Amino acid sequence: MKGSPKTLAEAIIAAHSKDGVTPGAICQVKVDFSFANDITGPPAAREFKKMGASRVFDSKRCAMILDHFAPNKDIASALQSKEAREFALEQEMFFWEVGRVGVEHAFLPEQGLALPGEIIIGADSHTCTYGALGALATGVGQTDLAAVWALGETWLRVPETIKVTFGGTPSKWIGGKDMIISLIGRIGVEGARYKSLEFHGEGVSALGMDDRFTMANMAIEAGGKCGLFPPDGKTLEYATARRARDFTALYPDEGAKYSSEVEIDASLIEPTVALPHLPGNAKPAKECSDIAIDQVFIGSCTNGRKSDIELAAEALRGKRVHERVRLMVIPASYEVYNEALDRGWIKIFTEAGASVCTPTCGPCMGGHLGILADGERCVSTSNRNFVGRMGHPKSEIILAGPLVAAASALTGRVTDPREVLG
Repeated sequence: MKGSPKTLAEAIIAAHSKDGVTPGAICQVKVDFSFANDITGPPAAREFKKMGASRVFDSKRCAMILDHFAPNKDIASALQSKEAREFALEQEMFFWEVGRVGVEHAFLPEQGLALPGEIIIGADSHTCTYGALGALATGVGQTDLAAVWALGETWLRVPETIKVTFGGTPSKWIGGKDMIISLIGRIGVEGARYKSLEFHGEGVSALGMDDRFTMANMAIEAGGKCGLFPPDGKTLEYATARRARDFTALYPDEGAKYSSEVEIDASLIEPTVALPHLPGNAKPAKECSDIAIDQVFIGSCTNGRKSDIELAAEALRGKRVHERVRLMVIPASYEVYNEALDRGWIKIFTEAGASVCTPTCGPCMGGHLGILADGERCVSTSNRNFVGRMGHPKSEIILAGPLVAAASALTGRVTDPREVLG
């Protein structure tokens, strides 16, 4: 029904489609931006050519980002990057080389290539990150992406929407990571399966963009099709300052129909971790202080942004990493990396006994850098703690925000930051 009040997901799809937009309907939609990385790009390029396509629909709305196994760790990844590079240059699409790129889901918003009100399709499951900007962004397989590159269109099943309201104001110890893990702990890793999570409330309004990106990034960990923040002043300021093209912000209608509603008091959330082997295995960090660790990773498309790196650096200022812990810090982009240089954060990390690496996905998906051995345990600011995600199938990953991660690096065990930083 055309005149019915719409959720944000429905409003965005309606603005991009001529089809009727109701939950469950399949709609053909125009795509505003599309991309792949060094893993998904080569097979997408092959499928593109198999379809008989010769040119992408718009070279300024397609991109290839080398971030997963880059800088290349072996011959196989070098060949993979070469294939992706050659296709991108041939098509004259957006392409950034090692030394000038970043982790895709941090880098693309910085470049103003993900904007409010848009439909963004990426061959990576954490494409949902751009929902922080009020964009309907979702991941697809390589064949679907090849079709998008050829046609500039795709089809979407209109998702039902769960309205998530965070009331109250989170304390200074709480960030987007604690809030999203708390939510997934409540609804489960299938609680939003093929649904849109629409975030509202005073607790959300209090968050900066970096924390909103973190929350949208992990919508997929609850099974969500996307995680959407209705644009506010912070969103529009961020997007307007960086935009690579014009955009029109869209909003949910008053009276929109939600499949369910979840209310959480953000003022009551404590520093929270997700224990192995699911992002929904949520528990207060203070209840896990007996869990010894071997490694800490601060970075990824979830928590490698400016505020994450700043929080970790200030927590470590003048201190030393525990003697039995390896700390790896990977800024998610060169914008973040260069600010870390200018602000002295990198020196803080290295003086504390940490390694600092060039922007890359690296250890997050077990690609390279920081791979875990049999029996090792890592506190990670990434988004997944599945079996074998960062290396050996008998290793373990505990998900946390940057403050818990930094505090744990100091003590050699899972640590509530209030214990050592309060």
